[in-house]
Amino acid sequence: MNIKQIHIFIFLLIPTLFMAQSVNQLDKNGKRDGVWKKNFDNTNIVRYEGTFLHGKEIGLFKFYKSINKTAVLTATKQFNEKDNLAEVTYYASNGKVISKGIMNGKDNIGEWTIYHNSSTQVMTLEHYNNQGQLDGESMVYYSDGQLAEKRHFIKNKVQGKAIWYYENGNEMKIYHYENGLLHGEAKFYLAEGALEIEGQYKNDQKDGIWKYYKDGELSDEKDYTRYSKNPYNKKD
Repeated sequence: MNIKQIHIFIFLLIPTLFMAQSVNQLDKNGKRDGVWKKNFDNTNIVRYEGTFLHGKEIGLFKFYKSINKTAVLTATKQFNEKDNLAEVTYYASNGKVISKGIMNGKDNIGEWTIYHNSSTQVMTLEHYNNQGQLDGESMVYYSDGQLAEKRHFIKNKVQGKAIWYYENGNEMKIYHYENGLLHGEAKFYLAEGALEIEGQYKNDQKDGIWKYYKDGELSDEKDYTRYSKNPYNKKD
């Protein structure tokens, strides 16, 4: 190697050394600052990579899992400098998006979307409050996009009318909830739309007269009043 080649080699090497030295640095207060990259213990397989600004995540972070000694992307988080909110996306091993939404620290907030494994069709659409609790409409869909379930949450507890649907769009069952407990009218339907069962719940137990239908006619009745009055003697 002649002197010219040595100078070229050193010129090319200096940026590389500088970049290597600038990774995983701390600021004067001991906080992570600049580009950080961490591997799984005792391996060269990257676990996460991203940029800090005096201890705060900014920009795009990538998180990986180790599969067959290879780093496979499992999640991304897009941070900003203003707050702790991050746009989060989770991935399957084949790169398909599993779910996405907003996180505040470890809490889901706002609208979250979960997808079916075999397609890009939405499976579940949920809403969270600023405390990370389910709050608002929660919708579940069949793989063809048909609505399968509709419930409403208030601070992680189901409230009000909840409906389940058959794949043909007909109602399957209807419940009413109060503070997370079954409470109120309940109805069950056959796939073609005929009423099959109806009755009432009280504090998560069947209560009063339940009616059972066959071929559109009342075929049986059961009285659950005695069971709802005794919390230690439940009956399905």
